Amino acid sequence: MSDSDNPPRHRAVPSGRISRLAGFGRLAGGVAGSMLGEGARRLAAGQRPKLDELILTTGNARRLTERLAHLRGAAMKLGQMISMDAGDMLPPELSQILASLRDQANFMPPKQLDKVLAAEWGKDWRKQFRRFEPRPIAAASIGQVHRAVTRDGETLAIKVQYPGVAESIDSDVDNVATLLRVSGLLPKELDIGPLLTAAKEQLHEEADYIREGEQMMLYRERLADLPVFVIPELHKELTSERILAMSFVEGIPIESLEHEPQDLRNTVFEQMMRLVARELFEFGVMQTDPNFANFRYQRDTGRVVLLDFGATREVDDKIRIAYRRLLEAGLAEDKLGIKQEALRAGFMSAAVVELYPERVDRMIDIIVNEMSQDAPFDFGDRSFVPLLRDEGMAIAQDRRTWHLPPVETLFVQRKVSGTALLGARLKAVVNVRAVVEEVLAATA
Repeated sequence: MSDSDNPPRHRAVPSGRISRLAGFGRLAGGVAGSMLGEGARRLAAGQRPKLDELILTTGNARRLTERLAHLRGAAMKLGQMISMDAGDMLPPELSQILASLRDQANFMPPKQLDKVLAAEWGKDWRKQFRRFEPRPIAAASIGQVHRAVTRDGETLAIKVQYPGVAESIDSDVDNVATLLRVSGLLPKELDIGPLLTAAKEQLHEEADYIREGEQMMLYRERLADLPVFVIPELHKELTSERILAMSFVEGIPIESLEHEPQDLRNTVFEQMMRLVARELFEFGVMQTDPNFANFRYQRDTGRVVLLDFGATREVDDKIRIAYRRLLEAGLAEDKLGIKQEALRAGFMSAAVVELYPERVDRMIDIIVNEMSQDAPFDFGDRSFVPLLRDEGMAIAQDRRTWHLPPVETLFVQRKVSGTALLGARLKAVVNVRAVVEEVLAATA
């Protein structure tokens, strides 16, 4: 979580079931009204409007981000996931608006904050600190972070969960799914039940700050041999299910390195790539949230700060094997092997290959040609992305091809794709083939 460039503002979090349901109702009503107005405008202009064009308007995207930012919790988290996972596939205007969810800076009013802290620490909670800054240094979907100094002079970062967030996870996820169904953006034939179940499970885990503290300590142990990474220390005495207390670690937003020399950007991003590879193939455990705000950089030490371990989860052995086989086929430039492994792992459906074999082959060609060369790969050169998007969107127009990969792969792929987006932001240039070969050999 990070500070926003825009001044943050107080905004109470709706914590009751009725108030949150009303928020979704206002969102649905606003979207419906916009659709009617846009449809009438297009009909008057002699156009035949399509449903998805009426829904995916700039105005509706603004309504979505504003309402999800107000609700926070699971609702906002899902909006963030959409912006991270589908950013390259959405029109630029919509992608930019949805991306603003990652930088929302609304936070709880002081009275609501005091009520939450008193419920966790008791009414005299202030006596534990020399100073507790009421203005948060960061605000995100599930909680906000405050800087504090204990009576012993230790500077801490205190993450405080928004009230009602944990209790509203299941209903929020169901309400978002209902909006997608009613909008027509999801076909009835697509079974998203397993995805919704997994989303609820992970969000409940992220809302358990005791679990997150334990995961943070485990990561400190796993990365003890890698001093290039810094992880905060847990303050157990002040940590509870709704409050996470940890040492305050200085650092600047990692995306701000885009203005630094090329060598530094390359080095930092290669370290991030190696971390993801070790998570997948060595640890079998991955922090699956690639939000840029979860990574910071220390200028004085040259180290990367890792934050937010709520989305940490084990990676199933089958998924690890599937990724290894895919990468091995890619390194061998075995295009048929890539297709076969992608089908075997459930990354794509047999219907896609059967109905659009030429498009699938072209997409594989693009990826192999870009990623398999034994030479530095320029992540800042996104010229191949529109080519992939055009082929992918052409296939996606046919709902017979709609398919959900195994849920566990979605979490891993989110981290992989999000890390690539960071590389694009930093315009990093890294020999991907060399890194992959090295990691695969070391973890064989």
